[in-house]
Amino acid sequence: MKNPAYILPSAQYKRKATIFSVLSIIVIGCCWFVEFNPFGFFSEFHFVQDLLGEMFLPNFEIIWDDNSMALSILQTLSMAFLGTFYGGFVAIILSFLSATPTMPIVWIRNLTKFMLSLIRVIPSLVIILIFVIAVGPGAFAGVLTLVITTIGTFGKLFTETIDNTENPAGEAIFSVGSNRVQMIKYSIVPQILPSFIGNLLYAFDINMRAAIGLGIFGGGGIGYKLHMAMRVLHYKDATALIALIIVLVTIVEKISNTLRKRVI
Repeated sequence: MKNPAYILPSAQYKRKATIFSVLSIIVIGCCWFVEFNPFGFFSEFHFVQDLLGEMFLPNFEIIWDDNSMALSILQTLSMAFLGTFYGGFVAIILSFLSATPTMPIVWIRNLTKFMLSLIRVIPSLVIILIFVIAVGPGAFAGVLTLVITTIGTFGKLFTETIDNTENPAGEAIFSVGSNRVQMIKYSIVPQILPSFIGNLLYAFDINMRAAIGLGIFGGGGIGYKLHMAMRVLHYKDATALIALIIVLVTIVEKISNTLRKRVI
């Protein structure tokens, strides 16, 4: 006679079955709530085929025939660079004010952390809409949005980097009579500098993609040209612009990864 322990489901099997059942219920509930039919990918695929027929073959002539295309690409790169530069600069300052090893005053540290958390929870699309209303559509609104999102995202990351530094080096500097500024300069900065530079390069990579997306919502650059091509139903032009964006983002990503590996 077999031992009942070998017949009954194990605790691990019950746990996996419970997780799978809960996830299935959540997925089905979300699909029902938003009236999404997962099988529509197959039953309604002819609409996608019609769209692809209108988008191919791409009209690559628009890239060299449009005199403002190079300016739009340069504008997108400039938006990403300026958003990373100014946003990263402010994020570094706020990270020193919110990290425990560099800011001993508790209320300043907590207030700065609260500001970073508040900035981080606001979606970038909401921010771009606010700046478009405030300063008008264009690259300036896009740069301001990238600055704010970079501060929120990388301010927290930089703070965690400072908090994770090794304390013995700072304690040794304090023990010989140095002040806090000297401790930060000779103990903390050498530990965090490679990570900060690598993260800023990564921020530029992210902001490059974000600048294109923000352009669709009035942020200027090549994203705005893509939006206009889709708006006037020039789908072949839009396909060419999408191909150009893919090449541009890939080049920036390769350069960013190479520089990060050399720094880190």
